[in-house]
Amino acid sequence: MPPSDDKAPTDTSDTTPTADAVNVPPTDEEADKKKKKVKFVKNGAKKGGKDEDIQSDALSDEDRDLKDRLEQCVTTVTGIPIFPPDASDAVKAEISAAETAKGPASTEIRLVALNSIATELRTATSSMTAVPKPLKFLRPHYRTLCDYYAGTAAASAPLFHARLGDVLSVLSMTMGDPDGRESLRYKLSSMAEYGEMGEEAAGGGGAGDYNYRDLGTWGHEYSRSLAGEIGREYSHRVNEEGADPDDDLAFADILSLVEVIVPFHVRHNAEVEAVDLLVEVQRLGRLPELAGEGADHGRICLYVVRMADFTSDPEDLEEMLGTAMELYRKNDKYFDALRMALRMGNESAVPELLAQCTDVAEKKQMCVLLGRHRSPHRVEDDEELDAIVGNEHLSSQFLALGRDLDVSDPKAPEDIYKSHLAETAGFSRRRDASGSVDSARANLASTFVSAFVNAGFGSDKLMTPEDSEWLYKNKDHGMTSAAASLGCVFLWNVEVGLNQVDKFLYSSEDHVKAGAALAVGILSAGVRNDGDPALALLEQHLEGDSHVMKCSAATGLGIAYGGSANAEAANLLLPLVEGVGEKVDMLEASLAGLALGMIFVGSCDENVGGTLVQRLMEATQEELDHKHTRFLCLGLGLLFLGKMEKADAMLEAVRTVEHSIAKYAAVTLETCAYAGTGNVLKVQGMLHQLTEHLTEDADHQAAAVIGISLIVMGEDVGSEMALRAFDHLLHYCEAPIKRAVPLALALLHVSNPDYSVIDTLSRLTHDPDPEMAQNAIMGLGLAGAGTNNSRVAGLLRQLSEFYGKDAGQLFCVRIAQGMLHMGKGLLTVSPFHSDRTLTCAPAMGALLVFMQCCLDMGSTLLGRTHYLLYYLTCAMSPRMLITVGEDMEWKPATVRVGQAVETVGVAGRPKTITGFQTHTTPVLLGAKDRAELGTEEFVAVGSVLEGIVILKENPDFVPEETS
Repeated sequence: MPPSDDKAPTDTSDTTPTADAVNVPPTDEEADKKKKKVKFVKNGAKKGGKDEDIQSDALSDEDRDLKDRLEQCVTTVTGIPIFPPDASDAVKAEISAAETAKGPASTEIRLVALNSIATELRTATSSMTAVPKPLKFLRPHYRTLCDYYAGTAAASAPLFHARLGDVLSVLSMTMGDPDGRESLRYKLSSMAEYGEMGEEAAGGGGAGDYNYRDLGTWGHEYSRSLAGEIGREYSHRVNEEGADPDDDLAFADILSLVEVIVPFHVRHNAEVEAVDLLVEVQRLGRLPELAGEGADHGRICLYVVRMADFTSDPEDLEEMLGTAMELYRKNDKYFDALRMALRMGNESAVPELLAQCTDVAEKKQMCVLLGRHRSPHRVEDDEELDAIVGNEHLSSQFLALGRDLDVSDPKAPEDIYKSHLAETAGFSRRRDASGSVDSARANLASTFVSAFVNAGFGSDKLMTPEDSEWLYKNKDHGMTSAAASLGCVFLWNVEVGLNQVDKFLYSSEDHVKAGAALAVGILSAGVRNDGDPALALLEQHLEGDSHVMKCSAATGLGIAYGGSANAEAANLLLPLVEGVGEKVDMLEASLAGLALGMIFVGSCDENVGGTLVQRLMEATQEELDHKHTRFLCLGLGLLFLGKMEKADAMLEAVRTVEHSIAKYAAVTLETCAYAGTGNVLKVQGMLHQLTEHLTEDADHQAAAVIGISLIVMGEDVGSEMALRAFDHLLHYCEAPIKRAVPLALALLHVSNPDYSVIDTLSRLTHDPDPEMAQNAIMGLGLAGAGTNNSRVAGLLRQLSEFYGKDAGQLFCVRIAQGMLHMGKGLLTVSPFHSDRTLTCAPAMGALLVFMQCCLDMGSTLLGRTHYLLYYLTCAMSPRMLITVGEDMEWKPATVRVGQAVETVGVAGRPKTITGFQTHTTPVLLGAKDRAELGTEEFVAVGSVLEGIVILKENPDFVPEETS
């Protein structure tokens, strides 16, 4: 029995019940006949004959008049008679004789008939909700008109011939060969003929307001169709005919049409199609010129920027972002133009944009953005703006936020551990049995927890009290981290912090002095100070003889000047990498190389890069075997962070090193170079590295796993695909690869505890492989960093009980707990900001240092270089939204905070957030939250509400009258 949807429509004209009337399915033969009949009536004739007759019977009087009129016009234009469908040979002969007797119509009459056809098409195609009737009625005569056009010389009647080309171009939209680009061919031909005639002659012919350049009169669908054929024609000329894409002369004819279509699309809210057309003909740079003054530049730029996320070619990427910057600049949106300049890494555009901006408030907002991005730019002629770029206001604003949210009181590590919540009988017995003994590793963990939790608040319960003896409850290298924790507690508050740290700089114990030196660097992370205390205080320690002091001072400089490209710091660190004579301490060289990578992150500095590669090439096998040599490789990778093909030459040099570290260095350098680009080919290359089953010398495979996350970070589609790939790696790969997967998962969700990822990490924390479990625990900490997420907190409390007897695992759990409650929930370590458009390079570098530490925890965090964990301070940033006035003083305002919604290409004015709640600033923002003003009383100077937002009074605001 045939399916029910094959039933023919029920015929109710006969009162006799039929099979259809009582819902009895017809036979297959009956259904087919009825379906064919309906199809003919709906679609009309396709090849003349009986089908056309059925169509004529179904026409209304108005449609029949239109059909007859169009056919008469076609006969007048071509001189070829059109016969009725059922005409006999005698009738056809009679009609032909009559037409012959009339003789050919004059050019003027033919032009009038052609204009009549054009008018019907133009008025009908103004709406494309249905197939226009003129197009249906002219379908049988399309080839007749084409043959007539081909057989007529343009010279005999140039205007008529060009106008006929226009009509055929429109008809070809639905009737021509899709692969033949007939519509474009006819339009280009007519445009050339109009050009030869001149403007005055081309507009004549009794067509009223006919303008051959105005493609919009033929309807929006025609412009879209033409744009598609232009793209295919361009590709054909480049690929098949070998035309030079940069040569405008080779594409002059189609570019003349592009100049007409793009403004039309922009005027009619089809900005997406305008951009697509320019991208297809590789002329996106002309968008600011063609868009015109009244264009919705916001929609255009949003689409261009999102398109850039999927562009792998560096030149195309730069053109897209440069076009967006130019559009913003042209429309006086200097804040947004600056965002594009920073996205491109175009530091030279920063002073230009600041100089062109005349609004003082907007200049301040731009400087706030530069500060958040950790830009090295200096505003020479304005101390106030330079102080904002240098983040000198950051500490005071953060402390005010803490007071407003009532979280200023210092927290002890036990406030975070909450051991009483995890007290089972067994746990209590273990605690009581060991309660009288202070474990050095447990104290070290408490040092880090206290430092992270109280970061930036200026007080804690371990180191800042006057009578504190905490420093001496740690052993040698533990004292280094304990003293350095002061730098984290006084983060961004340089002057007060230096007073607290100063007394430890003169200690007789080298480890305490080293910790104090490191604290000086941590204090200054991301903050500029006129006195440059970090450089002044750390210089003497780098030039001394103490190994511990050199390592700490080098790390301190790397943290203090991350992203600043400070040449003086480089001059101090380079000798450590090069070594003195034949004596080279590989730990000192590696940490100095890492510091140089952080200071010059993303700068492609040739001097530093050359020195680091030279160190790798000249190192002995024993030196290359050193566990910390990987940090030297990471320093080299950070130099080229996000710079793509600029790292190619260095990559070739690294591959010449004859040691297994060469593979590791090459993978690290390549993944850093393509960080955040979403480059699919590079991801496939990293996956290819993982196909080899190795159990030893597999460091490069672990780096490749981290590299996959690094490449797709910030790009949703790529991240989803990477998650699926990681699932396969966990099932099928060897232990060295599996151990890196938890870290890679966390890197994709920094400070963003996504439920599914936390669930996966939670399972991996109980893995039999201790290194896998440690990395999963650290992954939980990184994914929840600064969020106070209750689910992650509960999981970590359970793990502290589960691993109560394992000192190494428990240490990792404590560090993860400290990271989770970082800054009492007011901080984030996510490198993305400005609505996830920009990536802070020093923050990304800090995360990679953390990743490398976790890949070999035995020699770093569980060894003697645990102080490398303080590199995370370079990534710490308040996740706040504070509204201030033009004087930078707080101005509370109503804001709506909700989940960000993608609005690219969506028609109208769609909502940018969903599921929002209304708050009064200051408020905290999550990783995927977006805020918008909830009042019309103020206007935000910048387009993105994050961090410190400057508000202006709205001059058009009218307060509501209260009765």
